[in-house]
Amino acid sequence: MSPGPVPRAQAPLVRRVAAPLGTMGAVVTAFAYVGAVDPNEPGHYPVCPLLRLTGIYCPGCGGLRSAHAFVHGDLAAALGSNAVATVGYGIFAVVWALWLVRAVRARPVRFELGTGWWWGIGGILLAFTVVRNLPFGAVLAP
Repeated sequence: MSPGPVPRAQAPLVRRVAAPLGTMGAVVTAFAYVGAVDPNEPGHYPVCPLLRLTGIYCPGCGGLRSAHAFVHGDLAAALGSNAVATVGYGIFAVVWALWLVRAVRARPVRFELGTGWWWGIGGILLAFTVVRNLPFGAVLAP
């Protein structure tokens, strides 16, 4: 008679948290660079191709200015440059914290969004893009 299934060995803590900590390191590095190199000064970053060719703001336009303002603690300017990106920073922080906690506790990490969520996110981005390019939505333009 066998004693039952053999428990699977857990990876060491350092190995479990390497991916979330590495991801945060990359994000912090990127934000530090954008915080140090002002996107409001021309010549530091490429111009959005859609904006350059058509004059239409894409959902990402103003994202670097938003990140720069966010790094400097100016939340109003960050929201004014790109509200969707600024909300995304908060969502990223929450998801990252959950990822780290689950990694520390050796729990599986599964972030699965159903098709309806993806359609909803796409719809929000589309609406944001359309509204920010209309006269009454100028407050959302970078």
